[in-house]
Amino acid sequence: MRYSSTRGGVKGQTFEQALFSGYCSDGGLLLPDAVPQIPQETLLTWSDLSYVDLCKEILPLFVDDTEIPRKDLHGLIDRAFSRFRHPDVVNIARLKKGLNVLELWHGATLAFKDLALSCVGQFLEYFLDKRKKHVTIVVGTSGDTGSAAIEAVRGLKWVDIVVLLPHGRCSRIQELQMTTVLDDNVHVFAVDGTSDDLDYPIKQCFVDAEFVQKHNLMSINSINWARVMVQTVHHFYAYFQMCRSCDQEVEIVVPTGAMGNITAGCIAKMMGLPVKFVSTVNVNDIVDRALKHGDFSMADKVIPTSSNSMDIQVPYNFERILYLFSGQDSALVARLMREFEATGKTVIPDNLLHKLQAVMRSYSVTEADTLLAMRTCWEENQYLLCPHTAVAAFYHMAQESTSPSLRVCVATAAAAKFPEAVEKAGLLPQPTPELQALDSMPTRYQDMKQGQDWEAMLRTKIQTLHSK
Repeated sequence: MRYSSTRGGVKGQTFEQALFSGYCSDGGLLLPDAVPQIPQETLLTWSDLSYVDLCKEILPLFVDDTEIPRKDLHGLIDRAFSRFRHPDVVNIARLKKGLNVLELWHGATLAFKDLALSCVGQFLEYFLDKRKKHVTIVVGTSGDTGSAAIEAVRGLKWVDIVVLLPHGRCSRIQELQMTTVLDDNVHVFAVDGTSDDLDYPIKQCFVDAEFVQKHNLMSINSINWARVMVQTVHHFYAYFQMCRSCDQEVEIVVPTGAMGNITAGCIAKMMGLPVKFVSTVNVNDIVDRALKHGDFSMADKVIPTSSNSMDIQVPYNFERILYLFSGQDSALVARLMREFEATGKTVIPDNLLHKLQAVMRSYSVTEADTLLAMRTCWEENQYLLCPHTAVAAFYHMAQESTSPSLRVCVATAAAAKFPEAVEKAGLLPQPTPELQALDSMPTRYQDMKQGQDWEAMLRTKIQTLHSK
């Protein structure tokens, strides 16, 4: 298996090279040169597997045995999921009125990012220990990615991690999960801006190929292929939990931010999984406009909502989706994305848009309806939804009269991480002891204020870490 850029300028990368990269030097993102095909008879043999055993079947399809022998890969997978709180790792809560909630948040930071990043941390340690090589990970986060990335690599000998978070735009708990980590290899910037704003200095560093190579830079946002790769597994698992016979189509409703999760779902679909998707967003609706009308354009501003991890206007994984559904047309993707980067907008060609619409629908949910879904779910089930999951759940509630029995809504985080949103919905937060303890812990971070040169600050930090 080899990997190439969505924009055509980087080709033939190994899994190890893909793991240790961020944006490609041509500005694109890596994807496999070919998507493995899974026949129905194989799907049937997988349908009773546990989540961990399913990982052991799917991940080797993307990782050459000469890079990580299967026995070693199985050991890494076992270690990755050894700290999860639920015995099945992933669980489906089957609630009233056909609301099925795919709980992906049983990891260390109570967010779905733990599923992939726990594996990524193991992959990194495996290769770095062999190479005796130091890397600097640079991560921009809109909420949960930063803490999950930190948890995956904190204390690792060969890794430093630099996280940029949008100060005041995460929930307080999300921010504390990052700023209270005092390990020497963890470095946090609190940025006076949105998550889209902080992505810019990060990308400027990554498109400087000489700087990347000199300082061994990488990312474990969903920019990183390994993140997307692992996330394909929970789509298979969700399908099998809903349809053991593998003879019907399952609708998966995905709360959507940067589109890494739904990109993984699209790859699962291309592998042969009988699924379709609904991409649900809040009032920051660039994805909804793109999928409905081909209008991929940034709004004038990002509107803060309770579902803060989805408060973005640059869903960078959409580039991967365009590449996949255009038949790997890197010239088209490069043209569309460069136009978007230069002007803040582009138009998806009709033939490509129709291919996207055949696989996924979109739906935009207001803040009021997000909170209504949280209240309704509690009143009917005594089950607390996080505000991001509530965006998906509201879609289900709105379609109730025509709801297919085979629909599952993705739960991206535990409600305990969002006490402000729970209270705003008129409900009582249910914090865990671990989250309550964050309030009394010391914090450490550096501010990036308006008017400062954020790219220069980031480059200086990276250079300092490289010279340690």
